[in-house]
Amino acid sequence: MVEESKKIWMDGKLINWADANVHVLTHTLHYGTGAFEGIRCYKAKKGSAIFRLKEHVDRLFDSCHILNIEVPFTNAQIKKAIIDTVKVNKLKECYIRPIVFIGYGAMGLYTQGNPVQVAIAAWPWGAYLGDDGIKNGIRVKVTSFARLHVNVSMTKSKTCGDYVNSTLAKSEAVASGFDEALFLDTSGYVSEGTGQNLFIVRDGVLLTPPLPSILEGITRKSIMEMAKKERIKVQEVNLTRDEVYIADEAFFTGTAAEVTPIREVDGRSIGSGKPGPITKKMQKLFFNIVKGEAKGYNSWLSHI
Repeated sequence: MVEESKKIWMDGKLINWADANVHVLTHTLHYGTGAFEGIRCYKAKKGSAIFRLKEHVDRLFDSCHILNIEVPFTNAQIKKAIIDTVKVNKLKECYIRPIVFIGYGAMGLYTQGNPVQVAIAAWPWGAYLGDDGIKNGIRVKVTSFARLHVNVSMTKSKTCGDYVNSTLAKSEAVASGFDEALFLDTSGYVSEGTGQNLFIVRDGVLLTPPLPSILEGITRKSIMEMAKKERIKVQEVNLTRDEVYIADEAFFTGTAAEVTPIREVDGRSIGSGKPGPITKKMQKLFFNIVKGEAKGYNSWLSHI
């Protein structure tokens, strides 16, 4: 259950959590055409700070542009609204969910001038895949569902409806006794998790699938920049599932998942079956950065 906060920002106003409602015939509820972001605020060294706020809001607007949705607020207004939502709820650490959706009006596949609505919620949320997963790693299953092809949907947009693909895969994995699912793309190469990007380590090199069939993750990009500064070689390459099986290390990244080690895929231990040295190094550096304890990364934090 979501731990309720006091206020939600909706269409330009801060309203009570319980009053943030929509009509049952809201267009996005039926057809999924809308965009959202996941953002985290951390309790940092110099007070609470939102991680890569600019990049997240930019991606939200990019998603809407891809979907041909005109956001009725400016980029600057949305950034301010996100900060205001965290402040009014007096949250030191939280998860933030902005969503742009097509509201109640005409029904049918063409929106015909339906209103575009925007909401921003924030609430306390710990480790998405559990504290034990962060510490010891998770068990992953390659799902029977393929990740969306680039001409089936727009893979660079965080489109609401596209996540049906993820919920089906997640449910399949959990029903089979695993923690998370891993997608292959329609060509059979490893793609990403249900809401995470994948990295593996082989012979000291950090490998990650290329962009065509995956979301351009902000945490993924951050990890790549961090690794280069740490003089860890990074390559974007097509990976087969058996290359993941024989990886020395593997981990997921994402706003919700943060940096979560993978200890097993399809019943096969990854490396020693425990988080490896590069995984632990990236994870430690990531948490130091979001807490304002690492030099050279202050520009990634928006203090509130």
